[in-house]
Amino acid sequence: MLFNSLDFAIFLPIVFTIYWSINNSKLVYQNGLIVIASYIFYGWWDWRFLSLILFSTIVDYVVGLGLAKEGNHTKRKLLLVLSLVSNLGLLGVFKYYNFFLDNFISAFRLFGTEIQANSLNIILPVGISFYTFQTLSYTIDVYRKKIDPTSNFIAFSAFVSFFPQLVAGPIERAKNLLPQFYKKRSFDYSSAVEGMRQILWGLFKKVVIADNCAIFADQIFANYDFLQGSSLVLGALFFTIQIYCDFSGYSDIAIGTAKLFGFQLMQNFSFPYFSRDIAEFWRRWHISLSTWFRDYLYIPLGGSRRGTMAKIRNTFLIFIVSGFWHGANWTFVFWGALNAIYFLPLLLTKRNRISLDTVASGRLVPSFKDLTKILFTFCLTVIAWIFFRAENLGMAFNYLSIIFSDSLISTPLYHDRFKSILVLICALIFFIIEWFGRENEFAIARIFEQNLFKRWSLYYMLIILIMFSMGKGESFIYFQF
Repeated sequence: MLFNSLDFAIFLPIVFTIYWSINNSKLVYQNGLIVIASYIFYGWWDWRFLSLILFSTIVDYVVGLGLAKEGNHTKRKLLLVLSLVSNLGLLGVFKYYNFFLDNFISAFRLFGTEIQANSLNIILPVGISFYTFQTLSYTIDVYRKKIDPTSNFIAFSAFVSFFPQLVAGPIERAKNLLPQFYKKRSFDYSSAVEGMRQILWGLFKKVVIADNCAIFADQIFANYDFLQGSSLVLGALFFTIQIYCDFSGYSDIAIGTAKLFGFQLMQNFSFPYFSRDIAEFWRRWHISLSTWFRDYLYIPLGGSRRGTMAKIRNTFLIFIVSGFWHGANWTFVFWGALNAIYFLPLLLTKRNRISLDTVASGRLVPSFKDLTKILFTFCLTVIAWIFFRAENLGMAFNYLSIIFSDSLISTPLYHDRFKSILVLICALIFFIIEWFGRENEFAIARIFEQNLFKRWSLYYMLIILIMFSMGKGESFIYFQF
């Protein structure tokens, strides 16, 4: 079920009404309703894959109970391995089997040997990478004795399948989200209002900005070899705006929806395109995934504590794995490696944590130095997104070669340029609003706080733009991951 669909517009009020109408009942009824609603939400896409969520839930619930009772270190490690193999095994089969098989066949072909092997005709389950990592955070933290295992199967099922963030995050940690299912929740009007405000902003990002940018990004990338470098720059820019507004829009809707039900999810984006270096960008982009890899991969490998070569190895590993997490294609691997190359000079010169504050905090405009850093970081990011968007590495390098050719200095020529200019103007206004709201959780959280008329005028304007732009309900980019 898509957030930007009529189905969800009907589904959400019904679940919300039933949920709060049983507020005075036992907590298990509210949690049970969340599980049922979450399975309906996910099963609306394809009910057959509900078995995968249920399987992961049962395995990690049982492993958690086993870790609580088992004191032997070897047996505890075997229980953890059971969880890792079960969850990552499913992820590997559905997401990476054909990729590894095709590359295995190609490798042997280079040496003149033909191997006959059949690929699997399987559909990638929506959100499998997200809920797999979420449930793994539970078993790993229980193994490390950072949290106590739960014996409440309904609460644990609700944690694994919580529908607002089930298919595209944020990837919640058990220590943050799971305890919220143990506590009785009371309706908070101010939190619900803030949630609706965040949902509205997320829908605007997705429907008005991302989906309209997607039209031109898709058109230009599909015909890149017939266009000039100037047009390809715009294509890369359209995709850069699209992926941010699409994914952060989903996160805003997810976090806002959770607030309607009395839950607080972690912030997943913090205005990443205003970053002054790549290290800051990765602290602000897809925060839940970045911190997941930091805590469960980078730090266990030694982090930055074991010499220069270990720093380089661990940095490349975490970025490449992060890229591979996004999809079974060498473009994602290269995208991850490229970001590692961007990041390494900062790490090796110990300048990766110099931009921890909000840029130009308390000021209307940034300094010239900060502005230069923002633009440089943004340009690096745009180049990296070309590899993320390209169908293969050959296409990405050809795309870049055309950009850095004589045709870069030319008039962009592609279909419906007038509408594209309107989209870019709308995107510029959007980023201006983001700039003014950059010190808040989301851009319009505090905008016009003291002026009710201006505030509601903004709401109605956003609603009208959303309704005007609403199409058939385009899927979110990160559903494919």
